[in-house]
Amino acid sequence: MAVYRFGRWRYTIQSRIFRMPMSLVYRVLKLMSQVLTGIDLPCEATVGRRFTIEHFGGIIISGDAVFGDDCFIRNGVTVGLRRTGVRGAPVLGNRVDIGAGAVILGSITIGDDVSIGANAVVLQDVPANSIAVGVPAMIRPKGTRKEVEVPQE
Repeated sequence: MAVYRFGRWRYTIQSRIFRMPMSLVYRVLKLMSQVLTGIDLPCEATVGRRFTIEHFGGIIISGDAVFGDDCFIRNGVTVGLRRTGVRGAPVLGNRVDIGAGAVILGSITIGDDVSIGANAVVLQDVPANSIAVGVPAMIRPKGTRKEVEVPQE
């Protein structure tokens, strides 16, 4: 996150003469952090407050992606473009919880308070207060799980 924040900060430097060396330093730091952590988080992506990467490794995030506040990401997550050469990355709301190995692709919107299951492939919009699970992801409202009664002996 420190490298990400440094990359965002360098855009605030008005003078091109001073910004160019900072861009070089950012590129070196970004490459080193990718090699050490296995996380590709470009400074062009927009992340909200308290953005948390719980487990490092295999995380790829597009530069066009937008994350709201209090988002959680686990290892092996991909958030990005659906096709190369076509702009439009996902926009995630607040309090989105993304399970390990999940893939979120395309110009889609993920609402607030959404949970995305492990290894889910999300290719369509997900409304707020929902759960997305499966390949391709099936979307269900939260709290609709049927309670199973256990017979008493």
